[in-house]
Amino acid sequence: MIQNFIKLSTKNSIVIIEKGELISFKFDSKEYIHQKGSKGWRNSDDEMFPVIGPTSKNNYRVHTKNGDAILDQHGLLRELDYVLVSSDENSAKFIKKYKKNTLVKNSKFPKKSTEESLNWPFDFSFEKIFTLENDVLKIEFIINSEAGMPFMLGYHPAFMLSNTGNETLEANNETFTLSDVYKAGSNAFPVLGTDKIILKNIDRNNLEIRTKGFNNFMLWTEVDNMLCIEPITQYTSYTDQKFSEENMSLSEVKNTFSVSIKIL
Repeated sequence: MIQNFIKLSTKNSIVIIEKGELISFKFDSKEYIHQKGSKGWRNSDDEMFPVIGPTSKNNYRVHTKNGDAILDQHGLLRELDYVLVSSDENSAKFIKKYKKNTLVKNSKFPKKSTEESLNWPFDFSFEKIFTLENDVLKIEFIINSEAGMPFMLGYHPAFMLSNTGNETLEANNETFTLSDVYKAGSNAFPVLGTDKIILKNIDRNNLEIRTKGFNNFMLWTEVDNMLCIEPITQYTSYTDQKFSEENMSLSEVKNTFSVSIKIL
C-alpha cells in the first residue's frame, strides 16, 4: 500500500485504513463501507469526543470543574491527527494526544460556526486499535486522562447500502426502516439501551454490530446509498440537557470501549 494507507487481511476479508480512518472493509470482494466522494457524507468513519451533538444551543460552551471549554458539534477530537503506533497483517494501532487548553483550529469556522478555535481543559490520549480476526473487524478505543474528566464518546462509521431504500435494521426485538431514519433528520434516530444492532442488507451479506461500553446507537442518513450506524454513550439531540459534566460520563483514568463488525 502507498504511504498513509494500512492494509489488514485474512482469507476472505480486506480492511484499508487511511490515517486512522476506516475507508474500506471488503468481504468476498464486496465493499461494506461508504466510499469517500460518494453522495451522503464526506467521510467513511469518525469519532465524537468529548461531546456528542450540536453545542450551539449551549453557546458552544461546556462547563467542567476545570472551567468552561469551547467545543463545536461532536467535540474537538476530529480536528486532531492520528499518529500510527504499530501495525501488522491483522492489526493497527493509532493515537491522538491533547494537552489541556491548547487551541485547536475549528474547521467549521466561519461557514458553519462562530468559533474560530476550540479548547478542552484536560490532558488526554485517545487510542484507536483495529483488529481483523476470523473476518470480524474489532475497533477498540482507549481513553486515558485524569480521574473525573467528563466526556461523551461516539463512533461514527458509514456503511454502504444498495441505493434502493429497502434496507432495515433490527435491535431490541424491533425493526427500523430507512424511512424512520429520514424522519429523524439531523437529530439522528435513537436506538437506546442495546449493545447490538443488525443491518439487513439488500445486495450483500447482513452486518452485525456489537459494542462494549456504549449501550446506545443513533442512525443517520439523507440518502439511499449509505447509512451511519453510530455507537454512542449518550444521546443528546432530543433533550434540553445542558452541556456540563453533570450530564456526562466521568473518566476512570483508563476507559475502554469497543465495536465489532461481523459479516453474517
